[in-house]
Amino acid sequence: MMLESCLRAHKSVTRIMSMSMTLPGEKLIESGAEDLRDGRETIAALVVAVGAPRLRRLGVKLPDKLPDNPEHRLYALLAKEGSDSAHSRYNALIRRLVSYERAAECVSK
Repeated sequence: MMLESCLRAHKSVTRIMSMSMTLPGEKLIESGAEDLRDGRETIAALVVAVGAPRLRRLGVKLPDKLPDNPEHRLYALLAKEGSDSAHSRYNALIRRLVSYERAAECVSK
């Protein structure tokens, strides 16, 4: 009985460990980094540009030349899409960026 319980637990842990690990906000960061490399100024690209110094320290490959004043450009782009929701969307995007950075730091230790 004890052996069966251990085997079930081992299978469960193995299955969990084999699942692909993704960090919160990872798709946003990957998309933004790709947009920056391709020269596109998108919401994701500007979020990544805001976090560029910390992201570079975490090993994210970014181009040398980034948009100037990414915080202002990001807010302006969000306001263009919907001025009533720009502030809350901006804050949500920055929270996703910080969540990614914190999780990446934990994983890299």
